[in-house]
This record gives sequence, C-alpha cells and structure tokens, in this order.
Amino acid sequence: MTLMAGTRPEHFLWQVEDRVATIRLNRPERKNPLTFDSYAELRDTFRALVHASDVDVVVIASNGGNFCSGGDVHDIIGPLVGMDMKGLLAFTRMTGDLVKAMIGCGKPIIAAVDGICVGAGAIMAMAADLRLATPGAKCAFLFTRVGLAGCDMGACAMLPRIIGQGRAAELLYTGRVMRAEEGAAWGFWNAIHAADALDDAAMTLARQLAAGPTFAHGITKTQLNQEWNMGLEQAIEAEAQAQAICMQTRDFERAYHAFVARETPVFRGD
Repeated sequence: MTLMAGTRPEHFLWQVEDRVATIRLNRPERKNPLTFDSYAELRDTFRALVHASDVDVVVIASNGGNFCSGGDVHDIIGPLVGMDMKGLLAFTRMTGDLVKAMIGCGKPIIAAVDGICVGAGAIMAMAADLRLATPGAKCAFLFTRVGLAGCDMGACAMLPRIIGQGRAAELLYTGRVMRAEEGAAWGFWNAIHAADALDDAAMTLARQLAAGPTFAHGITKTQLNQEWNMGLEQAIEAEAQAQAICMQTRDFERAYHAFVARETPVFRGD
C-alpha cells in the first residue's frame, strides 16, 4: 500500500483531507478542458488509488464555477485531425482507460458538478459512483456536435443504465444540454445543491462514506460494476461470496459488538 497525500500532479489540483482525495481540473479560464497530458495523468492517478492506504473516497470537484469543458479544441481536437488510424486508436483507448481506471480504483467517487460539464467532462461525471450538481449545471454529451458518434468512453453502455435507453439515446444523438432539473428527475444527479453549498455537500457525503466500512464499500463498487455482465443466478452467487468475505472483517465484528452495547460502530476499514 502507498500514501498519496503527498502526490503532486502537474495537470490538476490534488488534496487529501480526512481520507478524502479531491481532484479539480485547473484551467478555470477555459472552463477546465482536458489535454492529452491531463487525461493520462488522471488515468495513472486512479490506477494508483487502488494501492492508496490514506484515501478511501474521491471527489472530483468543479473549479471556477465549471466542472470540465471536455477535450481542449486546440490541444486535442486540432492534433487529432492530422493523426493516422494508429494514433487515433491509441488516443481513444487512452481516454477509455481513464473510465476503466475510475471504475477499477476500488474507491467510491463523487462528482460535484457546477456549470459546464460536457464531452469528456460529462463522461467523467457519468463514470463517478455518485453525482451532485448545482441548479446551473449544464451536462451534455457533445460528440455528435464535432462529427463523432455518441459511443465515447463507454457512454452507450453506462448512460442507459443510469437514465434509461430512450433518454440516453436522445442525449447521445442530439448532443443537447441536460438541464439540472432534468438530470435529477432522470436519476443522473443524486442531489441538487446551491452553488455555494456544493463543495460542503460533497465533502459531507465523502466523509460519511470514509467513516463507513471502507473495505465493504470497495466490494460494493466491484459488485455494482461486475454484475452488469452476470445473469441473476450468477449475481446472487457472486454476492453470497462477496458478503461471506465481508463477514470475515473486523468491521463486521465491531458492528456486532456496538449493536449489542447499543453504541455507534466505529469502522476502521479492516
């Protein structure tokens, strides 16, 4: 296991407090676009989080009133026009690897979205486990607007599972903005908070998760993702095995003793 509080990324802001890591893209003057380098560094950071012993929850937060404006037009889209197929496929696989790394990091991820959340930014929010937004959040899957398919970074697999096939199809075909109230009604956003309360709400939720049985949270995240491809009988058996593993933890024992003593359990993640 490794400590990640001292991580010093080049392409985004990073903070660890109360076992919660907060990531903020740091180009607020451009509404926080992604570049080749920030894609790769985010992917590598989420991969490293698998081994982090001082982080139990991740918050991807907004910066300067916006979440992420997607791939930078000048730093990404322009160069892509001149690439050959080999280079293009390397890029699209790298962007997909960011989503894979988020799914596989073993930690609950909360997206705290204010303002612009479009393109790859919308994908990052989609790939989070929980999503909070402000009334001013504007989420759009813009790929068709630049002549591309809506099937980017797992969107055609993940978005229908969150909001339903028809709604996902509309957003992915049209590239239109999903308003905050729409996203909440459709289940994309877990909650809506005022802009000046968003960060506190995200940290409150993150601390709540970090104070819980974090080993078991990791198992929950694994099962939520792996059971997409299982039949019901397989899923029930997988959950039986997963729960038996969790029953061997000291957190399960702590919860029992606290219940008997009529106390609140204090979990330690082991």
